[in-house]
Amino acid sequence: MTELQQHKHHIKLSEESLQKQTTTINLGPTHPATHGVFQNIMEIDGERVIETVPTVGFIHRAFEKIAERRPFYQITTLTDRLNYCSSPINNMGWHMTMEKLLKIKVPKRVEYLRVIIMELSRIADHLVCNSVIAVDTGALTPFTYVFQTREHIYEIFEEICGSRLTTNIGRVGGFERNFTEASFTKLNAFIKDFPRVMNEFENLLNRNRIFMDRCIGAGPISAERALNYGFTGPNLRATGVDYDVRIAQPYSSYEDFEFSIPVGTIGDVYDRFMVRNGEMWQSLSIIKQALEKIQAIEKEFPEQKNIFYAQEADHFHLPPKQDVYTKMEALIYHFKIIMGEIDAPVGEVYHSVEGGNGELGYYLISDGGRTPYRLHFRRPCFIYYQAYPEMVRNGLLSDAIITLSSLNVIAGELDA
Repeated sequence: MTELQQHKHHIKLSEESLQKQTTTINLGPTHPATHGVFQNIMEIDGERVIETVPTVGFIHRAFEKIAERRPFYQITTLTDRLNYCSSPINNMGWHMTMEKLLKIKVPKRVEYLRVIIMELSRIADHLVCNSVIAVDTGALTPFTYVFQTREHIYEIFEEICGSRLTTNIGRVGGFERNFTEASFTKLNAFIKDFPRVMNEFENLLNRNRIFMDRCIGAGPISAERALNYGFTGPNLRATGVDYDVRIAQPYSSYEDFEFSIPVGTIGDVYDRFMVRNGEMWQSLSIIKQALEKIQAIEKEFPEQKNIFYAQEADHFHLPPKQDVYTKMEALIYHFKIIMGEIDAPVGEVYHSVEGGNGELGYYLISDGGRTPYRLHFRRPCFIYYQAYPEMVRNGLLSDAIITLSSLNVIAGELDA
């Protein structure tokens, strides 16, 4: 081989060695952003994501099959393990599904109380999601700041039902007990304080150049693709589609409230962040309206102040503890409810609510027994996660992290 041939051969080998090579990595389940329960097998070219294959099932708990062996009364505790960032909404959705099957009409005061709880839950959910997006872009301060406010919401829940995260709040037909004066005091304090906190949070991030550069254009999805996947909630509204279950199919007297639906344009991380910010302001407005309506009812009908559940739901509502100790009839009903010895009518119903991260639906089939014949949870997270590979393809690895956070995929709901 001549010297020239050797030189050309060396050049050829060098060109081959410089050709692009991809690397396969696991994003999760041990990555902090994946909560120990998401796995994405990613093929990357440097920092660019070529393809990703999500894996689900690490936390699967077979809730739907468990529900088929549980009395209707005991299924509430399964629902608040779905999206545990806004578990009261899950509880209320299940109770409304049962009320639709049982044809129970809930008093207005109870419906307004439910609205307050659900909107507080929505704020708590969005605070977690948006502050975590901030953390994943390097901003820890907003996260620690708003978690103090989230704590105030949990204190309200604790005052009402004794629990904070997995609340088991409410019952078929209403609530287990009436709201205390302390709960309304804490609610009024939250209403007064939240605007200041929210303004501070938005001042830190909304027009922050570093935050905007990280979020704008990251993980976009078009309205057409989002609809094809079955997106709902803030992730769909971020694409410009103003679908909201509270407006499209009102429940719990949402038709009595005035509020707008924040929407985005291109459906990227920044749009999802801004939509959730807007929704928190709207939730605060709804809470104020609900409180005013409750006060108006109690002023016109003072006896309504003690109404916290529907009388038709007695068969699913535990009697007062004092009555259980002193009255045989109350003791019998307490036993029948706890042991699940009350039959439900034959029927097939579907009911959905606007959950913290989208349309949460319950498809219930009853064969007239004491447990569901079939119960299916329509979990929005399961739908979002299917679109994740498309949304991060050809993007940066760092964008894949904040895209997952902005979708608000909650593991307990993802693979229930």
